[in-house]
Amino acid sequence: MKKSILLLTTVIMMTACCKKTENPFFVEWKTPYGLPPFEQIKEQDYLPAIEEGIKQQATEIAAIVNNKDLPTFENTIAAYDRSGALLSKVIGVLFNLSESDANDNLNAIVEEALPLLSEHSDNIFMNADFYKRVAYIYNKKDSLNLTTEQTMLLEKMNRNFVRNGIDLEPKKQERLREINKQLSALEQKFGNNLLAENNAFQLILDEEDLIGLPEAVRTAAAEAATAAGYEGKWLFGLQSPSRIPFLQYSARRNLREKLYTAYINRGNNGNENDNNQVVLNIMKLRIEKANILGFDTPANFILDETMAKNSTTVNEFLVKIFEPAVEKAKQERAELQKLIDRENGGFQLQAWDWDFYTEKLRQEKYALNEDEIKPYFQMENVRTGVFTVAKKLYGLNFEKLENVPTYHPDVEAFKITDANNQLVGLFYTDYYPRASKRGGAWMSNFRDQKILNGEQIRPIVVNVGNFTKPTAETPSLLTLDEVETMFHEFGHALHGLLSQCNYVTLSGTNVARDFVELPSQILENWAFEPEVLQLYAKHYQTGEVIPDELVQKIQNAINFNQGFMTTELVAASILDMNWHDLKSIEGIDVQQFEKQKMNELGLIPEIAPRYCTTNFNHIFNSGYSAGYYSYLWAEVLDKDAFDLFKEKGIFDAATALSFKENILEKGGSDEPMKLYKQFRGAEPNPEAMLKGRGLK
Repeated sequence: MKKSILLLTTVIMMTACCKKTENPFFVEWKTPYGLPPFEQIKEQDYLPAIEEGIKQQATEIAAIVNNKDLPTFENTIAAYDRSGALLSKVIGVLFNLSESDANDNLNAIVEEALPLLSEHSDNIFMNADFYKRVAYIYNKKDSLNLTTEQTMLLEKMNRNFVRNGIDLEPKKQERLREINKQLSALEQKFGNNLLAENNAFQLILDEEDLIGLPEAVRTAAAEAATAAGYEGKWLFGLQSPSRIPFLQYSARRNLREKLYTAYINRGNNGNENDNNQVVLNIMKLRIEKANILGFDTPANFILDETMAKNSTTVNEFLVKIFEPAVEKAKQERAELQKLIDRENGGFQLQAWDWDFYTEKLRQEKYALNEDEIKPYFQMENVRTGVFTVAKKLYGLNFEKLENVPTYHPDVEAFKITDANNQLVGLFYTDYYPRASKRGGAWMSNFRDQKILNGEQIRPIVVNVGNFTKPTAETPSLLTLDEVETMFHEFGHALHGLLSQCNYVTLSGTNVARDFVELPSQILENWAFEPEVLQLYAKHYQTGEVIPDELVQKIQNAINFNQGFMTTELVAASILDMNWHDLKSIEGIDVQQFEKQKMNELGLIPEIAPRYCTTNFNHIFNSGYSAGYYSYLWAEVLDKDAFDLFKEKGIFDAATALSFKENILEKGGSDEPMKLYKQFRGAEPNPEAMLKGRGLK
């Protein structure tokens, strides 16, 4: 913390001599397509730009409030939607870079900015005079002839005021303001601690420790060791491209245990990056906030504006999936134990053995060796495959852009146009891990789609991942899981890119949390379709299209290990709900609480939740609190939706057009289930997801 304060002091001193005209956020960007001029933006530019952005939006809000004319949708609701342009511009850059290319200075700037932004948001949505205008319009909405989109925006605005405590007495409003500030700081601290934990662990090995590891894995580890100053050694870390193949292939059981244990214990090491107390502090404040706003638990407060509506619905939904999933996992466990016994292993299967023996069993049952398959999944070819699917479905064209601003050498930029050569949007890819990037994969926007004064403002979207890096000997060759993840994140990107909303508040991915994963998860379904594999899965050396024999092996094994994968996902979703269903944290020990809840659930000891509490970034720092179930909820929708594509043809033009017009273009401009039914003709069949995972 002292280091952050010192760094922040330096940044503030630098800003003191920074003239307003020198700040690139204060001028129109003359870059191609208005891309952020990353090379011109300095660390000292952010805080002055945020402060000025807050000041400008506050002035815009004051103009709305002080307007002497009667409140109308246009002079109040639409005027608010147009406000805050400078602030959106700067935080679009700052928060994207703080996730994907951070450093201590940037983290310190974010820590300084968060309470300012929290206070600014509260100043808007606790402004009683502003709310009077909104409420005036809201109470007359049925007589105003509003479009569906305008009605959704009005309802969302009204709900934002209510959910931010506009009806509370002043003392409670003040307490809510303080809670919001503290939560923003604590959530950022959780994420910073987790990034530090990811980067701190290094498993440095000698050659005799590499038994079982494929040559490509060894090469990547050797290059990582050299880059870290360990010439002649091999280095493995906690990032997925390093951790996963080690657990899959290393014959050194003690080293698998060491790496696995380090991974699940992130944030739980009793050091300066420990997240146990951070979790309790966050939950205490979330409970208090929910109570102040009239809800018994954080879960019911959060879920009130989702499709699920309440925690009872979510918990019942998750238990129905967990029961068949864990039964399947127990069968898988028995198979793995038989394999161990057959090899005279002389030990009981443990969590750090699961991936290793699963890989052996996959090769034995399906002759599917991922090392044999990866040469057909060069990153660039997979990305081309994703683009080809988007072209065949939605008529999109992709042009790689050279000599445009990017924020890191790994980043590549693309211009996307439609069949009429009209601009759809700009798209960045940033696929490789680095110490400055948090784990996982995600989609975000540098600029949202909207219509401003009659002009279409097209979005700037980024997909970020942590995929297998190229080495000196080979390009980036992706695992099947990484291939699926690339399709998934581009599904999110399509949701942002194809948006055709009038109002930025509703555009793109600004939808209910349990609906946002539908566009991403449905695109996964195309990844390994034989017809699609023929389009992009080509050997990186020979250009040979993936042979039918390998395609069939992939198809045969598509549901292999699904008991494990579904169980760990559902367990994490239930753990999330366990935390957010709390009414008090009194007497709770984080580790004991997690263990107790997983035991009560019936989670088998060989499987941990996909994320343990102290490293569950989704729910403590990334907006998925009481929302991790969304992946499974949306999978019900996506599997049911893809059944229609399978019935009509996976590239059927009419079905694709309907999905584009009813889902991808609509953003949050209508109720999610209404949009889905307009596409599908009926509510989803809940059996589709279980069948899709081979659990029914």
